[in-house]
Amino acid sequence: MEQDYAGKTVLVTGGNSGMGRAAALLFARRGAQVAIAARRASELDEVVAEISELGGTAVGIPTDIADPEQVSAMVEQVVARFGKLDTAFNNAGVMGSWGPIDELTPEDFDKTINVNLRGTWLCARAEIAQMKRQGHGGAIVNTSSWLAQGVLQGSGLYSASKAGVDSLVRALALECADVGIRINNVNPGLIDTPMMRSGTTEETAKPFIDHTPMRRVGTAEEIAEAVVWLCSASASFVTGQSLLVDGGYTIGGHRGFGDGA
Repeated sequence: MEQDYAGKTVLVTGGNSGMGRAAALLFARRGAQVAIAARRASELDEVVAEISELGGTAVGIPTDIADPEQVSAMVEQVVARFGKLDTAFNNAGVMGSWGPIDELTPEDFDKTINVNLRGTWLCARAEIAQMKRQGHGGAIVNTSSWLAQGVLQGSGLYSASKAGVDSLVRALALECADVGIRINNVNPGLIDTPMMRSGTTEETAKPFIDHTPMRRVGTAEEIAEAVVWLCSASASFVTGQSLLVDGGYTIGGHRGFGDGA
């Protein structure tokens, strides 16, 4: 099976909840040994226990991806525990501060960019270096967003951070193609995760659902399926791409001439 991860080592950042947790569990179900990184150790322990209950192997590594020393130590711990790194899903991120530009501060800018863009760059940098040392290629997927290509009122910092990740993936894919490392992004739309639920209500989500041709929000498991596919041999000729998984939200438009348009 081309999505069989038996014998593979996978690192998932932000693996304590939402899309990261769903991906960690799916990688484990497909046979991978999984390292899960996040800031909150207690939540990491819960996901490690879930994977153990599935009969899988996992380790939790408390990490702040905005700290270069912690990121380097994270990859070192993966290799110390499992001997190698084959695949990484750089999912950790923050919503950051939203609002009009004249109401935001340089500290708001730094927090959002330091985690979403710089943190992703730090993780990819450490992962690529390790994969190059091993000499047998690898696959990396980063979490971007539909907001890398679109905006909402007040989304300037978040959109900019994710647009940077989309540009970064193209440059890194070109840089790493000749050493067999594939790098892609997954760009979720509105997905039912703790982060989404903390920032939206049924009322505020309704316009997004109504605009989505599939008329619903996505699930963390649907994003996980896309990530596991992108990292697998099934996607062996795919690199430098930012894959929208949004139920058609970004294609917009109306269903037909009879809807009052």
